[in-house]
Amino acid sequence: MPHSPAGLRAPARSEHASLDVVCLGETMAVLAPPDARPLADQPTLRLSIGGAESNVACGLAALGHRAAWLSRVGDDPFGQRIVTELASRGVDVSAVGTDPLHPTGVYFKDPGPDATRTHYYRRGSAAAHMGPDVARAPELHDTRIVHLSGITAALSDSCADLLEEIVVRRTPWTDGGSGTPTRPVVSFDVNHRPALWRHRRADGVRTLLELARAADIVFVGRDEAEALWHTARPDEIAALLAPAPLVVVKDAEHGATSYSAGHRVFAPTPPVEVVEPVGAGDAFAAGYLSGVLHDRDEMARLHLGHLTAAAVLRTRDDVVAATARGQKAPAS
Repeated sequence: MPHSPAGLRAPARSEHASLDVVCLGETMAVLAPPDARPLADQPTLRLSIGGAESNVACGLAALGHRAAWLSRVGDDPFGQRIVTELASRGVDVSAVGTDPLHPTGVYFKDPGPDATRTHYYRRGSAAAHMGPDVARAPELHDTRIVHLSGITAALSDSCADLLEEIVVRRTPWTDGGSGTPTRPVVSFDVNHRPALWRHRRADGVRTLLELARAADIVFVGRDEAEALWHTARPDEIAALLAPAPLVVVKDAEHGATSYSAGHRVFAPTPPVEVVEPVGAGDAFAAGYLSGVLHDRDEMARLHLGHLTAAAVLRTRDDVVAATARGQKAPAS
């Protein structure tokens, strides 16, 4: 099936949008071994930061876009480290709040012969205490794209309510607060994390499906769609997520397929030597959204997603290197 020239478009740059993308979600301190030995055998650990949505913001900043991160951190050294490092990567952190009562989340990476495991210590974190009031942030009126993920919905009931306000009810743009004539594109990465939902009474299967169907752009892995909704084929996944205007189904080393307005576009994954897979999905989203912001066609968007994902797969870092800043999306 032929692909459309540009698919779904983001609002044009104007006086109503000084930002390209606002990414909302939790970022944690990351403690990881300096090499591939298991965590239990390590005498020292390296401190960095990591979070799906801020990874996307860093990737977009590295690609030359005006990206902001919206969240809360604890009043502790980890929170300070997160804000400082994201700012150093060119991400706007002016909307980040500091919670004096709850800590910044932390997770550990544990390399293994087959995969890297992650151990999270984030329950009751500052970000988990975000709620619908965050939907009133003025930055949500000042951007072309808002990017969120299912991880935030899994953190707490209040975070799930926040995502419902933004994705389903579109409250920030219907309450008459800003007078902005156009609303941003809402991008949603399903990012299913089963371990987070085990501690919730809410039904993750239903919640993630509702959010995905209400978004403008949806990113979902073929494997996670199968685990969540028992739907394994990309065409069936796209049909399940209707009426979402644009669905991107990622299938690891095989490729990615986008569905928009009856058009289907497939781009194979280029060969890459994988050092660590953590963060690759976020890098793909950053590359793809860069293509949307540059108004590229679907094949170019998918291609840039693959390129940015490959850059992360070749390192132990979770984000696109800052040296990529200013790189332009490939021509269509």
